Amino acid sequence: MTTQTKPRLKPKHQRLVLALIAIVAIIGAGLLAASALRDEAAYFVTPSDIAAKPPEPGVAIRLGGMVEKGSIVRSPDGLGLAFVVTDGKATTRVAFRGIVPDLFREESGMVADGSLNAEGTFVATRILAKHDERYMPPQLGTMPIDRDNMVGTTVEPKR
Repeated sequence: MTTQTKPRLKPKHQRLVLALIAIVAIIGAGLLAASALRDEAAYFVTPSDIAAKPPEPGVAIRLGGMVEKGSIVRSPDGLGLAFVVTDGKATTRVAFRGIVPDLFREESGMVADGSLNAEGTFVATRILAKHDERYMPPQLGTMPIDRDNMVGTTVEPKR
């Protein structure tokens, strides 16, 4: 009775097989990550972009721009809000129902998720307010801050 043993791969071939498996695994992980992040990577469009090429009603987009001065109108219940967003060249009307961020105000930057309706009004489902580097959270009040030495420092408000 003779038993046959399987021929083993030479070390050179073993390394080649391992390298191919590693490459396939890396490509698979990259494709998986790209597909998972595809919906999250939403760049914002400006009112000029919407004026030039309006998206179909109901298609989810992200609108960015400045809140036009004098355009904010609140509903009596305090949850409804209408305003105009501009990029200096064009404007877009926005309607939102919900609680807006504390930093949301006229002549400030904002980004909103939502879609255009049939009338051309952007119906926002979420509003993000943008701020500049001079922003100071209300909890810190007028506390003097040495901005040059802030790296790695946690600032706690006085209680």
